Amino acid sequence: MTNSHAENAQDGQHGADVPGTSGAQGGTQAPDARGGGQGTASGADSGHRDPSHRDDGQVDAGQPDAGDGDAGQQDAGDGARQDEGTRRLARAVLAAEQALIEFEIAVETFRVEVENFSRLHHQRLGPMYARLDELDAQIAEAIAARTGDPEDLRKAREARAAVLPMPEVEELFHGWMGSEGIFPEAQAMLTEQSVQPPQKVRPSEEARKAYRELVRKAHPDLARDDAERARRDEFIARVNRAYSQGDEAALRRLAQEWEAGPAPVEERLSESEELYARLEWLAQRKELLAAVAAELEESAIGAMIKMAPEDPDALLDEIAEKLLADVAEREAHLEQLVG
Repeated sequence: MTNSHAENAQDGQHGADVPGTSGAQGGTQAPDARGGGQGTASGADSGHRDPSHRDDGQVDAGQPDAGDGDAGQQDAGDGARQDEGTRRLARAVLAAEQALIEFEIAVETFRVEVENFSRLHHQRLGPMYARLDELDAQIAEAIAARTGDPEDLRKAREARAAVLPMPEVEELFHGWMGSEGIFPEAQAMLTEQSVQPPQKVRPSEEARKAYRELVRKAHPDLARDDAERARRDEFIARVNRAYSQGDEAALRRLAQEWEAGPAPVEERLSESEELYARLEWLAQRKELLAAVAAELEESAIGAMIKMAPEDPDALLDEIAEKLLADVAEREAHLEQLVG
């Protein structure tokens, strides 16, 4: 920005009034610029000269240029806008983190329900399914013995084969290991921990509440360095194990342990680039969790739980009643064939 405004002001105020002009040399006194009578040149000049300007037309170096002030204000405004943008981005990242944690809690609780339902379904209803398979084979064999029809004989062989399926991984390892690795109960036995198989599909409301609070506080996604993440990973693994067993006492102990442990790393304002990278990672993590949730919901067990979302444990009793009725019906049919 130029000094034209300051120069124009000088020209208007200091014309014949400047000491050293011909008026001063001739001994005459210049008229007062205010029109108030005669006065000395120095007196008139002192009343009207801009102190920021020198008599030789130069701007006093000791006074800041008006343009520099405007530029400084503009820079300050830009900085304030950048700071506000960074703060808004930080708030968006915090909201995304909290939303992701809530989503992960929902996915994990549903995964525990699916896993518990599957185990209890196998424990409580497995013998009934095995009895039904045996009755179906006996009925098919009785029909084939009566008719001698090749098609009936083929059906009888297939029914008998279904009763004696190829052993699965867990059967080969006598219940110690499945297709996804060693079972938690077996792991507990190997490490001399108490074995607590699930007693029902969904842990109690108190256990669910304690679990949610612990995950919200100790979730690994809240870590800001590798050491803190490792600590949180190990802690949450124990939280998940206690919740899957519905162990309220263990969850309370874990809550006390977390409160007494090292304080979480204090939140600090990140640079914009780091915040954007964090948002991108959170979005990718959400996509992964969404895929896991969809897989759980589309599974056979997941679909069964969705049939009774309020009380999945009651669904096991309902299925058991139906299986008992089917067993009674087949037993009656078999008695008619062989009787």
